[in-house]
Amino acid sequence: MNKKELKSFLDEKVELYNNPKFIESDPILIPHQFSLKEDIEIAAFLSATIAWGNRKMIITNGQKLMKLMGNSPYDFVMSHSETDLEKLENFVHRTFNSLDLTTFVKGLNHIYKNHNGLEAVFSKNQEPLSMQKSISEFKKIFFEIEHLNRTQKHISDPLNNSAAKRINMFLRWMIRNDNKGVDFGLWKTISTASLSCPLDVHSGDVARKLGLLIRKQNDAKALLELDTNLRILDKNDPVKYDFALFGLGVFEKF
Repeated sequence: MNKKELKSFLDEKVELYNNPKFIESDPILIPHQFSLKEDIEIAAFLSATIAWGNRKMIITNGQKLMKLMGNSPYDFVMSHSETDLEKLENFVHRTFNSLDLTTFVKGLNHIYKNHNGLEAVFSKNQEPLSMQKSISEFKKIFFEIEHLNRTQKHISDPLNNSAAKRINMFLRWMIRNDNKGVDFGLWKTISTASLSCPLDVHSGDVARKLGLLIRKQNDAKALLELDTNLRILDKNDPVKYDFALFGLGVFEKF
């Protein structure tokens, strides 16, 4: 396919998968249960954090997590007692356990109480066509609280050559606003043009088959290569092609 044919093909797949039917089988289902901005942000951040492995299990554990927080994640984060935190003791999703979850609750409290919330922190260090520095700085601020070293692995740092798939996915959810009903478009202070594709095994494999990516590892260098090529197809909303790459990989076994 030439560039024009490739763009047409991918635009068609974006239309196919970027619709509310997609929500029920995706972790974005969890934040879609809420209407308060802060509830959506926190539900999305925690759901994205555990978004690796079996998708049904991710959704099941996301629902369980919201239930443990009384289905009021923002209120839980801001007003929890030590007794409330004890309710989290049996939570586990793969290597993300209750100790990590407790730290994340405290980290979010710190972000909202001392740094004006998630949007304010992420928008502070954004660059014209990259959120990589912003993500790295967010991680530093998030872990200003007392924490176990093991918990740091659950927030990736793109400046350490990570593709930071889950954080990039979270940012897509919060920032993209195309009125299709999937992404929230809650954050108005960050440009969609700055977003990166959530690069994982599925999207990476499809991108390579389509000639959008040559590098074999799914790391920060590969992400830069993919982002550069997606921006040629749509400089204002390159991350919309995540729907196409993911859908082709997961649903069509492309």
